[in-house]
Amino acid sequence: MGSKENAAISQLLGLLESRYAIRVLWALRDGHAQTFRLLQDSVGGITPNTLNTRIKELREAGLVIHGSDGYVVTPAGSDLLKRLGDLPAFAAKWVASQSRKKP
Repeated sequence: MGSKENAAISQLLGLLESRYAIRVLWALRDGHAQTFRLLQDSVGGITPNTLNTRIKELREAGLVIHGSDGYVVTPAGSDLLKRLGDLPAFAAKWVASQSRKKP
């Protein structure tokens, strides 16, 4: 992998590792618009200030927009979520392997 690819991955991971960023995207994965309040409930445990900050960052990154009915992922956001689509299967397998390690 070249330095440009590494820089791009580093930049994307920097955005996604911000607290609740990936949860905000994940809450919007079904493609249905969500109001601020509904999105806050969907994410769970996020303060309004933090949600505002994450939405701003995700909008600036071109992953989320605010439409007439609320917040939705952009085509780029949808593409990212599609690529993360294997996450639930991996997470289930990972959790099972972790529980087998415990005595």
